[in-house]
Amino acid sequence: MVLLALAGGAYLAALETSMFAVRTIRVDGASPQVAAQVRHALDPLVGKSLLKIGGTDVQRRLAGLVTIAAAESNRDFPHTLRVHVQVEKPLAVLRQGSAAWLVSADGRVLRALPHPRLSSLSRVWLPASASVTPEAVLADPRGLEAVTALRTLVREPIGPSIRDVRTGESEFTLMLRSGLEVRLGDVSDLRLKLAVTRKILPQLSPPGYLDVSVPERPVAETNSQVGG
Repeated sequence: MVLLALAGGAYLAALETSMFAVRTIRVDGASPQVAAQVRHALDPLVGKSLLKIGGTDVQRRLAGLVTIAAAESNRDFPHTLRVHVQVEKPLAVLRQGSAAWLVSADGRVLRALPHPRLSSLSRVWLPASASVTPEAVLADPRGLEAVTALRTLVREPIGPSIRDVRTGESEFTLMLRSGLEVRLGDVSDLRLKLAVTRKILPQLSPPGYLDVSVPERPVAETNSQVGG
């Protein structure tokens, strides 16, 4: 019992004193710039006991960083908090006139992109009326649909890479780097439309278009014989 009491007392002392206070936060898995952002967000934890810091404390403080997709923390006694982060990767470039932003697979606007022409990512063109706020989920519903469709295309590619995605009132068009347009109409029955596209594309010679807005009756206008 005496030993238990001593152990309990030592634990309480470790909780309330600087015995295991955080002095250093080490971040890996990120660039120096992003690591600095992570350390800044976790700075309020410096001086707190490692025994009092849990994974939820770290995740809660990093929730506001759109560049971070996930984080895992470990205590490195006596004074170091180690944090491994998974960086949010951009899926596409949002374009609105000459302005451009990187957007993640879940629709979060990561940051402005000063030189969009240097990026090889697919471009999603937004109307002038669309509101774009960095570090927030894209508010434009059609733009968000385009991002969702691109996420599907990453998992289930149609073959040729996509240069542009154009959205409108009744338009959802993929502009392939080969010069061919794929007209989807809207994003309803998307997987069916993409399956039809995947089957027909090898028969087509760009430039031209493939309209699968009614997937049961695809229409193509290129140098091939596919039509409807």
